[in-house]
Amino acid sequence: MKRYLLYVTLPYAYSILRPLEHEIRRRGGEAAWFVEEGCPVVLEEGEVRLGTIREAVAYNPVAVFAPGNYIPDFIPGVKVALFHGYAIQKRIEAVDDHFTVRGWFDIYCTQGPSSTPYFKELEKKYGFFRVYETGWPKADTYFSPEVQRKPQNDHPVILYPPTFTRNVCSAPHLMAEIDRLAKTHPWDWVITFHPKLTDPGIIAGYKRIAEENENVIFYEGFDKMPLLQQADVMLCDSSSIILEFMFLDKPVVTFRNSHPGPHLIDVDTPEAVGPAIERALARPEGLMEEIRSYTMHHEPHRDCRCSARVLDAVDDYIVRGHAGLKRKPLNLVRKWKLRRQLHYYPLLEKFRRGLLVPQLGIPQRRQQHRQPQQRETHIARHQNSALVQGTGDGLP
Repeated sequence: MKRYLLYVTLPYAYSILRPLEHEIRRRGGEAAWFVEEGCPVVLEEGEVRLGTIREAVAYNPVAVFAPGNYIPDFIPGVKVALFHGYAIQKRIEAVDDHFTVRGWFDIYCTQGPSSTPYFKELEKKYGFFRVYETGWPKADTYFSPEVQRKPQNDHPVILYPPTFTRNVCSAPHLMAEIDRLAKTHPWDWVITFHPKLTDPGIIAGYKRIAEENENVIFYEGFDKMPLLQQADVMLCDSSSIILEFMFLDKPVVTFRNSHPGPHLIDVDTPEAVGPAIERALARPEGLMEEIRSYTMHHEPHRDCRCSARVLDAVDDYIVRGHAGLKRKPLNLVRKWKLRRQLHYYPLLEKFRRGLLVPQLGIPQRRQQHRQPQQRETHIARHQNSALVQGTGDGLP
């Protein structure tokens, strides 16, 4: 039975990795989760969690999947990058951070025309990883029939999930206007923040709006999918969740989007938000056609088989894809920082336990004079330690 590890650093990873877990199980494989310290644990019944990084190493997976920026190099298995969103250039920059290569991964599973061609060029440039266009595992959820059903709301529902990114976050600018619109328009509002948007003043301000207006909800849960399904229109700025909402064939109003286009209703002032939402609720055909074209450029894979293609990519890499690749960069500083973050120092721990004494040439006379019972205990402890350490000592 093949084992796979699902590596979580932030709560958004659950909804990305879960379709992959379902496909692993469907194929008869086994999946376990490792959740980094500080990240909320939101596992479902029947899901397996590995409590320590040593357990993750000993699990010895055939592959490790992460929608973040890294996977610890000392965990066994093929390291697979799945991304936490799409290449939408939410910052004003020449090259999207989506395309930053940090030297952690063996495979990049790209999503479509917006990401694959550039990553293929990076594959040629660096030569130590493979690129497979698979589609995004989370897209399997978005394009399922049950999620594609249109909402049936008594009043229009406006979803507001601003990004956390400095300089493009709209939350400080729109607080007063959203409060005014909640009081003057027959719309229901759902406000929810990215886990990294932690400004206490902003959070308190929007919670106050929810407390003072019956038609406003401040949602603090981790699963955003029900919110996307319920809403009729999204108000946002430059978050990658914009594209995910558009997968449901719904319009988006943005405030000072970093890369506006005909698929968006973008405004520059808070006063323009209300009229823009009214236009979005009317769903003009020209706008909806632009949305469909834009989403197809990012995610053409709508057959609910993205997760299957990711697992096929791993199999291909193991059989032949790894051949001819260069060695990954040493990344010594990054590796040390990650070991320190995860408190993973296997060689140091072995040294402290005295397991390196024979290798250092220290006389072993004391060990030879142990009583039989003491010697058996020592051997058992040594064997147990080896089992816990699993494969490799984790150091470059």
